[in-house]
Amino acid sequence: MKILFIAHYFHPEPNFFIGLPFARELSRQGHDVQVLTGFPNYPEGKIYDRYKGKILYKEVVEGIPITRLPIYPSHNYSSIKRMLSYTSLSLTQAAIGPFVVKKADVAFVSQGPATIGLPSITHKCFRKIPFVFNIQDLWPDTLLSTGMFNSSKGLKLVDWWCRYVYKKAAKIVVIAPGMKKALIERGVPEDKVDVIYNWCDDTIVNCRAGSNSLKRELRLEGKFNIMFAGNMGKAQALDSVMKAASMLKERYRQVQFVMIGSGVEVDHLRGLAKELKLTNVIFHGQKPFTEIGSILKLADGLLVHLRDDPLFSITIPSKTQAYLAIGRPIIIGVKGDASNIIEQANAGFVCEPENPESIAQAIVNLLQMPAGQREIMGSNARDYYEKHMSFQTATKKYIEVFERAII
Repeated sequence: MKILFIAHYFHPEPNFFIGLPFARELSRQGHDVQVLTGFPNYPEGKIYDRYKGKILYKEVVEGIPITRLPIYPSHNYSSIKRMLSYTSLSLTQAAIGPFVVKKADVAFVSQGPATIGLPSITHKCFRKIPFVFNIQDLWPDTLLSTGMFNSSKGLKLVDWWCRYVYKKAAKIVVIAPGMKKALIERGVPEDKVDVIYNWCDDTIVNCRAGSNSLKRELRLEGKFNIMFAGNMGKAQALDSVMKAASMLKERYRQVQFVMIGSGVEVDHLRGLAKELKLTNVIFHGQKPFTEIGSILKLADGLLVHLRDDPLFSITIPSKTQAYLAIGRPIIIGVKGDASNIIEQANAGFVCEPENPESIAQAIVNLLQMPAGQREIMGSNARDYYEKHMSFQTATKKYIEVFERAII
């Protein structure tokens, strides 16, 4: 197949794993892949130095031809500037894109906001290229939940646009069953939507457990370590985790909460830990991505927690896949699809989000299990990941969707 990627974000921008690794694998399997995207500027909102001063730029990265078009770069808290960033690239991709890329059998639309539906439709109309629309975040739900956009008229307009894009798409891929259910309720035919779980980076999947020296360095020795790794923001609602730590600090002194990462709430959480005199909580800051897998494998339990929000019940936080791949028991405080996966896999314990008592009890349940049963839970987690979420599994499913989109 000849496959055109239409993406808002792409390599060398970080953390968008569905981009270059996926394109490279499709190419390895014999497919002709090309990419239409913008000039890289994430996460700082500034065009990377090597791309400055260019209007249209073509390059080949690891055998993949990439065409880059102008974008208004912005990733700050201004909703107006963010929307300008989204729409600017979509407009250039729609106006210029059809004239600068080769004809393709199918377009894969990924890594971007709902505005990226515009160039998808343009290529469908002018180049007769059917498109598969990949939804990582459901709009307008995400805009409302994050507070990025609160205008009722604006949200209705976004909702209308999304429904129009869904109608024009040949196929739609979502990352959670709850998303599929939501789309069906909005009038999208059931047979048009496929659920394909995200995978995690091979750096995590193939890592080895950290050494004893690393364990000493991180102050993990002699403790039952519950690790949280990743962004510490409003959405994670980690105040509840600090309160759970407070409940456990006297009776279960072997339990230690290990907080790894950064975010807008870190200083607040450090202050709260000090206020509550939490000697059982340690903060380690952000660690290199190449090391994080080895660190996580030293945990006795891995913690996933999000705010109690209806949107999060139909999404799966990316750390869920990473934690499953690591093969350690999981404590998950997220309602809906993510917790259903942990229960189906028999890979850990589910607790109520933003409920310190429930969080604390789940950790005690894990602590009081025989070590052998915890190891079985970890094995269950890894087995579930390999069967349902691995890169190989997802790639096979995507190729099947592309083939059906062309028919």
